[in-house]
Amino acid sequence: MKRSRGFRSKSRGKLTKKVREGRTNVITRTLQHFENGEKVAIVIDPSVHHGMPHPRYHGVTGEIVDMQGRAYVVKIKDKGKIKHLVALPEHLRKVT
Repeated sequence: MKRSRGFRSKSRGKLTKKVREGRTNVITRTLQHFENGEKVAIVIDPSVHHGMPHPRYHGVTGEIVDMQGRAYVVKIKDKGKIKHLVALPEHLRKVT
């Protein structure tokens, strides 16, 4: 049978929570608010499947451009190209 190459393939390490991280409060990260032009890091939370960006962008820093529903549009630079990712606030962290 042919091997599946799905959305989460080859991401066992980066999409696995450690034992103690399972107790973190997702509600406070859901309620965080970002302004346009603010710098954010994409840190995927594997317990929230909806609004998850592709695992290849885990750890990438970008800039908030717009809001789409309750998700944010993040502008990143990927190998010289400008790309726009849509991600929920659970997967974003402020960069200070």
